Amino acid sequence: MSSKKSATAKKAQRATARKATERKAAAQQATTRPDAGAAAKATGATTADAAPTGPRPTRLTVAAALAAAEGVVLLGFGVYVLIMGLAGDPESPQQAEMLGVTVVALALLPLLAARGLWLRRRWSRGPAMITQLMALPVAWTLMQNGGALIAAGVVTAIAALAVLALLINPTATEALGIGPRDA
Repeated sequence: MSSKKSATAKKAQRATARKATERKAAAQQATTRPDAGAAAKATGATTADAAPTGPRPTRLTVAAALAAAEGVVLLGFGVYVLIMGLAGDPESPQQAEMLGVTVVALALLPLLAARGLWLRRRWSRGPAMITQLMALPVAWTLMQNGGALIAAGVVTAIAALAVLALLINPTATEALGIGPRDA
């Protein structure tokens, strides 16, 4: 087990060293050719925004797919509640419509995070993890109720924990360009 840890740590150190070398080279190029730095700023291209090269790890693909599935389920539920608020006969149509709009808006977070994970964007890990952490109390609440909601709560909890585990994995963090913190 320790050899696995040390291999992962060595790989992370190499990635960090490579990034530092790339930053130094980019800074050196910008100082020797000031017009190159201005051109990069004008086009909006930076090394941090560029998608990492190489194949996407399976763990990251699964995490993106699960986050997208959660977003689609939320979107479907929000649209359903919105339609029922408009066309149905709820006790409070205004509350039903507002809940529908709110859930549709909340569905955008996991969908955007899933797209970012799929494209291997560094920023996407935070929103994806926050979404999963928010899903855990929802799963608990669903499991406290009876009937089919227990199954929905269990599925929600499993999906949230799976995505969290996949995103914490060093392979996924490295694929997103997130290295160990410098001491």
